[in-house]
Amino acid sequence: MPKTILIVEDEDLIATVLSARLESLGYKVFAAHDGEEGLALAKKEHPDLAILDIGLPRLDGNTLCELIKAEPTLKNVRIIMLTGKKLVGDMETAFKSGAEVYVNKPYDWSRLLGHIKKLLGETA
Repeated sequence: MPKTILIVEDEDLIATVLSARLESLGYKVFAAHDGEEGLALAKKEHPDLAILDIGLPRLDGNTLCELIKAEPTLKNVRIIMLTGKKLVGDMETAFKSGAEVYVNKPYDWSRLLGHIKKLLGETA
């Protein structure tokens, strides 16, 4: 059974490219364009990993991360914050919210994939 990944990203191009790359590697991918839609999809699909933008409409990525980690059935979802925010405070907030990894945009694909594989328990 393929690992499932939830992408919550309001920039269509980034969501589309990430989805295509991950699906080509055999992952099952679900995408949402705002935080509320992302939370609903997480509760419905129970992904193994979520890639969240911080600056999301309707529910920001840090709040979404906290809500996912607070949900008993979702607390083991691994979370990568993929964001354009580069301040140390943004990174600290993301980790306090429960994120395991923080990656800045523009991202290096091989580095991001390494984080994904590591968090999913696969060899990088």
